[in-house]
Amino acid sequence: MNRILTILFFSFYVSISFASSPQVSDYLIFKNDTIPTYNLLVEQYLQKIKDDKGRLFNLSFRNSIEGTLGTSLNCWRGYQAIYEIKNDSLFVNAIIDCHSLENKNQIPENYIKKLFGEKVQNNRVFIDWFSGNISFPTKRTDNKMISWDGVFERIFMYENIIEIENGAIDKISEQQNYVDLKNGIDRLDRDNIINALFDRIKNYKWTKKDKFDCSELYTVTIGKNGKISNVVMTEYQTEELIEEYWDTKREYNYCVKSIQKALRGLQFDIIKRKGMPIESSVSVEIWFNEDGTIENWTE
Repeated sequence: MNRILTILFFSFYVSISFASSPQVSDYLIFKNDTIPTYNLLVEQYLQKIKDDKGRLFNLSFRNSIEGTLGTSLNCWRGYQAIYEIKNDSLFVNAIIDCHSLENKNQIPENYIKKLFGEKVQNNRVFIDWFSGNISFPTKRTDNKMISWDGVFERIFMYENIIEIENGAIDKISEQQNYVDLKNGIDRLDRDNIINALFDRIKNYKWTKKDKFDCSELYTVTIGKNGKISNVVMTEYQTEELIEEYWDTKREYNYCVKSIQKALRGLQFDIIKRKGMPIESSVSVEIWFNEDGTIENWTE
């Protein structure tokens, strides 16, 4: 029994670690530059294949295509792909083992034929399964990363956006992914966002401090337009949890709605992804003291 529990615990730990560890990028060859890219186009193709033999997707603890190396927490997919834009088309040129490019004295083994079979033409595969936009950072001295999910995707201030239809390049343009609004609150610094939220919460006219205790961790969503679009209690988002842990639904509703009202009217700058506005969430934890003062407990 202890051995089984140990195996289960290890599997759970590795699953969480794979899901939360920063992941290495694929690469894109564009105009003689080799650029890290965070668009998993080969993975999209692999997810359509039913028989993967536990190797190439679904977090199967693969760390190499042959499955012979130890676990690699920062390369859960088990390979890196190298793409190329050529003649207004997008191709994949190579499928290599994770980190094999780091060995400068050895040419990485290319598994493209093993994976794609007859789809390989002239040592490359036309990516006809993908339609959409991919992006990579623009080469300029004032460029910088403005957002990172902590695992894989990075968003830069200036990016080249490539619009693709079934593997064919429709358009390539440079986009700015941050809109600095005249009266907008800066979103490049997380502490600045937290401080703006807490300042509104602290100065809100709380009417029932003596009846309801709203000390909690809240998840605040900033919408595509830079305004607050949603507020929830991070740990109580189902009817079952609310009923189990809160004295009354009335108290829960009061706290959430009060936070929403306190944050109403805030305007943040706008963040984009691949040139399109996106929403993002931030956590803020507040604590109500018995004397009525409010503290910011956000970590």
